[in-house]
Amino acid sequence: MEDTDGGKSAERTTNVTIYGLTAEGAAEKAIEQIEEKMQPGVIREFLNRLPEKAFQFGLRVLLAVVFFIIGVNLIKFIRKIIRKSMTRANAEVGVIQFVDSFTKATLYVLLVTFLASSFGLDAASVVAVLGSAGVAIGLAVQGSLSNLAGGVLILALKPFKVGDYIKEGYSDKEGTVTEIQIFYTKLVTPDNQTVILPNGNLANNSLVNVTTQEARRMDISVGISYKADLKKAKDVLLRVLTEDEAVLKDRDMIVFVNELADSSVQLGVRCWFKQEEFWKGKWRVTENCKLTLDENGIEIAYNQLDVHLDCKPGDEA
Repeated sequence: MEDTDGGKSAERTTNVTIYGLTAEGAAEKAIEQIEEKMQPGVIREFLNRLPEKAFQFGLRVLLAVVFFIIGVNLIKFIRKIIRKSMTRANAEVGVIQFVDSFTKATLYVLLVTFLASSFGLDAASVVAVLGSAGVAIGLAVQGSLSNLAGGVLILALKPFKVGDYIKEGYSDKEGTVTEIQIFYTKLVTPDNQTVILPNGNLANNSLVNVTTQEARRMDISVGISYKADLKKAKDVLLRVLTEDEAVLKDRDMIVFVNELADSSVQLGVRCWFKQEEFWKGKWRVTENCKLTLDENGIEIAYNQLDVHLDCKPGDEA
C-alpha cells in the first residue's frame, strides 16, 4: 500500500511540474508577462500612434466618399450612353427601361464591393458575403424573384409594350402602359391614376391587349319603348353612324334588335373606330343617338310597372 501511495504522489508531482515549472511558478510567469505588456511604454507607444491611425482612417473615409460620388456620376454616364445607344438602335421603350434598371442595380453592387475593398476587406470575402446574403434574401423574397422572371418573359415574348392599352385579368385593372421595370409595370388609367402591377402576375395570368389591332369595335345598347316605331328607330340610329366622320365606313355598321326586355326593346348599335379615336367616338355616338331619337319623337324606355285593378261594381275606388 505504501508503494502505491508513493507512486501516486510521484505521478502528481510529475503532472504539476510539466516544462520544469510548478503550478505556482507558471502563475508567476503569467503575471510577469501581463505586467510586461502593461508597461507604461506600451501604452505610450499606442497613444503616440493613435493620431496617425486616426488620420489614415479619416483619409480612407474621405477617399471612399470621393470615390462614391465619382462612382455615382460614372454610373449615370454609363446608363445615359446605354439608353442613347439603344434608342438609336430603335429598341422598344420597355426594353430600354428594363436594361437601364438592371444596369443600375449591377453597377451599384460593384461600387459597394469596390468601396468595401478600399477599407481593407478582401474582395472575395465581400462577394461571398453578398452571395450568401443574396441567397437568404432570395428565399425571403421569392415573389420579387418571380416578378424579375416575369419582367424578362414580358420583354422576350412581348405580349404588350409601352404605349399599349391592356386589361389585366388578375386584379381587373386596365390602362395604358407607361413603364416596364425589373419587378413592376406601371399603367395609367383613363382617369389618370397610376397603377403598379407585379410582372409575375402579368406573366402568369391572362390579359387583353386592346391596342394590338388598328381598329376597335364599339358596341352600345339603346332601349326604346315597345310603342315606338322599331324600323324608324333603326334607320335613325344607322344614320347617326353614317354621318359620323370617325366611324370606319369599310367595317360593319349595323343596328339590330339585341333583346326584348321587360320594359324596352334593346337595340344594339355596332361600328368600328381607330384605336386613337375610340373613346371620343363612342361618347359622341352615344350622345348623338339620344339627341336624334328625341328629335324624331322616339321614346327611350325606362323601367316601369303597369298595375291593373280589377274593380267589381259597388267596390269603392
